[in-house]
Amino acid sequence: MPNRFALAIVLLLSALTVGLHAEDLGTIGPTYDIAERDLIEVITDQFRRMEKTGELAGMQEDYKRKVIGGIERPRPVPGIRPTETAHTFFIDPTWTLDRNVVDGKGNVLYPAGTRINPLDYERLIQALLFFDGRDKKQIAFARRFIAESKMRVKPILVGGEPMKLMRQWKREVFFDQGGALSRRFSITQAPAVVSQQRRQLRVDEIRP
Repeated sequence: MPNRFALAIVLLLSALTVGLHAEDLGTIGPTYDIAERDLIEVITDQFRRMEKTGELAGMQEDYKRKVIGGIERPRPVPGIRPTETAHTFFIDPTWTLDRNVVDGKGNVLYPAGTRINPLDYERLIQALLFFDGRDKKQIAFARRFIAESKMRVKPILVGGEPMKLMRQWKREVFFDQGGALSRRFSITQAPAVVSQQRRQLRVDEIRP
């Protein structure tokens, strides 16, 4: 959402620049030098007026509420529905180099066509648990799963209030901002658990 202060400046600048492309219509009557006010002075006066009328304070308070609201209640990830049918699938993270990887001297370290699996170099040492904090059943499942899991679990919300849950659980709770992780793991149902199985990623969409 655009910053209201930036918007105010843009509007002021727009008002000040209207009519810059004018046609020469000749001289009618006596002419006088135009006393132009400094642009910064005009903007400063506008903000002083807004401060006196309380409009500026209102804009600041409104902006603060929206920022806090965005942190407390982020926009839910679209396209994620409660799991209706349990589904397990695997993702192979292997990718192929489309060009040579060279060092500072131009020596080829990895030629184009080399296949690389990131899991060969770094393991996923914790399970990623995706769930919707607006669903009481999913919250109960997530809490039970975290308590009973034999490996570390990273709770990731796709909807709901992460800060509220963090205060209740007294532990970190993350949010899949913009759905970047859900898309990466092709998750369409929640709750879902992402874990490593050999050289692949296993995704379990679970019905609580």
